[in-house]
Amino acid sequence: MPRRPDPSSRRPDGPRRPQAPRRPPVPGLWLFGTHAVLAALANPERRHHRLLATADALRGLEADLRRLRTEHPIPEPESVAREDIDRQLPPGAVHQGVALLVDPLAPATLEDVARRAEGREAGAILVLDQVTDPHNVGAILRSAAAFGALAVVVQDRHSPEETGTLAKAASGALERMPLVREPNLARAIEDLKRMGFWVAGLAADAPVTLAEAKLSGRVALVLGSEGEGLRRLTRDSCDLLVRLPQTTAVESLNVSNAAAVALYELAR
Repeated sequence: MPRRPDPSSRRPDGPRRPQAPRRPPVPGLWLFGTHAVLAALANPERRHHRLLATADALRGLEADLRRLRTEHPIPEPESVAREDIDRQLPPGAVHQGVALLVDPLAPATLEDVARRAEGREAGAILVLDQVTDPHNVGAILRSAAAFGALAVVVQDRHSPEETGTLAKAASGALERMPLVREPNLARAIEDLKRMGFWVAGLAADAPVTLAEAKLSGRVALVLGSEGEGLRRLTRDSCDLLVRLPQTTAVESLNVSNAAAVALYELAR
């Protein structure tokens, strides 16, 4: 497949559409789990407030905290009982004895993605069409970071908010991978096309596999929710539809597994 023309050579389609108001930020957010907390402490864009840890967890974190203090200020850890951390978090949260109170990250935009893509002939973006499970979105962020994707784009109203559960599933990737929230996914896809991205929707009934499509250059992969798949308007907005080869032993892959396999196929 030919590469989409350089966006700088395309005639502008008028001024950039105004952004809809973002959802108001959560006043305070508890992150939990070793990887999520250490990644947040290492992120200079995060504002940190309190660090709670059990005595056992503090011993395991001592070297990391000492290193982080040399890079920028971090909260002094408060040694507490496990039950004190439990009270701050959702029931059943697997916190590994550590929790961090932070402000939510400033929302990323497609303009931020365009800046990340500058000077790169190739790059992948994941677009999620009403994927609402925070565990799935977190796992997708983790795969996106592992395979060097540029960003993950979600629809603002039909995606999980930034929570400790999502950050835990992302295992630190929430701090490294831009999560762009867009009010209208079809319009966001058109914006990605203007930025020089081919847009490929993953669908079980697609005529060709992702490998057979031989995509190159900048590619945005669109994945739908489990059960529903891609909505009609989203399908119609894609340049082409592709599928992942699989046997009839299962009806479909979990969306986070499908994202990982598709990113691997693009990267290899």
